[in-house]
Amino acid sequence: MSTTTRFVATQSVLTLDARHPDVIRAMNDAHDMHRLVMSGHRGWVPEGEDAARSQMGLLSAWTVNLRTQTLTLITQARVTPDWTPIPRAALLEAPHLIKVDQTVRAGDTYTFRAFINPVRAVMPTAGPKKGQRGRRMASMSPHHAAEWFMQRLQPAGESPIGPSGIKRIGADADPARITTTMLPPLVSTEKQGLKVVRAEVRGQLTVTDPATFAHTLSEGLGKARSYGVGLILVRK
Repeated sequence: MSTTTRFVATQSVLTLDARHPDVIRAMNDAHDMHRLVMSGHRGWVPEGEDAARSQMGLLSAWTVNLRTQTLTLITQARVTPDWTPIPRAALLEAPHLIKVDQTVRAGDTYTFRAFINPVRAVMPTAGPKKGQRGRRMASMSPHHAAEWFMQRLQPAGESPIGPSGIKRIGADADPARITTTMLPPLVSTEKQGLKVVRAEVRGQLTVTDPATFAHTLSEGLGKARSYGVGLILVRK
């Protein structure tokens, strides 16, 4: 197992006016938010081609402060975005781009902030049939969301694939130092029944498997990554 690897990406921080009509639509519809994020990454993948988000390694997350009427959108990709398609009136500040190029080493410690969709597969009580998938169930409480995240921690010397095929993140943490907050779920008027439960997890991570950790930072964590979850932000 390699003891070092590199993580390279471009991150953007957009401070948006939560009163602007385009921002209101994006805040209240997961598909509109997806379109807003993709608007800054046009041209890198041919129009209409499948898996454009994953080809660019595009991840995003957002939070809103209704007291200040501010929506903060964070994106990350392997390509450099162009945010000129966003109306100037929707931006409270100029977009802030951050070029990330860091060496990841075993034993490195990072403060982290992760946006997750804590869902798990629940199998029938009678026992699963061959090839049968479990029913997806969201964890609706901070406690269960924290458990979901901790199942993906990777203690030193352990495999990147955990029990039940769970993909681990290449780092370990002290559960006592992890805090979890539930965020408003993502819904859509375009896709009836769509509901993406979100949680924000914070704490401190220690790298145990640099290659797996860098892959997790680059590709994201869990399901529903097209809808603004899966992003892990770290700093030393």
